[in-house]
Amino acid sequence: MPRLVKHEATGPLKLDAIEKFPVFLCMCGLSKNKPYCDGSHKKTRDEEPGQVYVYEDQVRVKLPKEY
Repeated sequence: MPRLVKHEATGPLKLDAIEKFPVFLCMCGLSKNKPYCDGSHKKTRDEEPGQVYVYEDQVRVKLPKEY
């Protein structure tokens, strides 16, 4: 059975003190390189607050409000 995971963040989490360079962790759930950010959060820029979306490959589906 598939799970619906709600991610409310629309950008990465920056970790400064771990490496020589900043490390960015995925917070949107869309990265293909988890746990690291690959810039996939840019797809979420026009999402409506409180609305639930499902992403599959390059397709985004807006779910009814009862989710």
